[in-house]
Amino acid sequence: MKLLTRQEELVLLTVFYLKEDVTLKEVRKQLIEQTGKDWSISSVYVPLDRLDEAGYLKSYIGEPSPMKGGKAKKYYEITDSGVGILEEIRTLTNTMYKKIEGFSFEG
Repeated sequence: MKLLTRQEELVLLTVFYLKEDVTLKEVRKQLIEQTGKDWSISSVYVPLDRLDEAGYLKSYIGEPSPMKGGKAKKYYEITDSGVGILEEIRTLTNTMYKKIEGFSFEG
């Protein structure tokens, strides 16, 4: 099983949650809302790129904006492999937490 960084996992979960035709800007906005932390553009782009290269996401370039000089957006969608790795991570995490059931994380 390939393990993802926590950052990659959160980015992948966010793309999964947002469904399809997801942009970097939408992922960043959702991560900020969900975590209460500021996510720089690069802290979202780098994991998106790595997940795309690994086959957990697929990306494509859309049409340019109709504005003069408008840029085309890059869109992301989760792949079946991406859903599979999230399921594996969830199973592993649940199994590990069950092994320490009753343990208190309080200091």
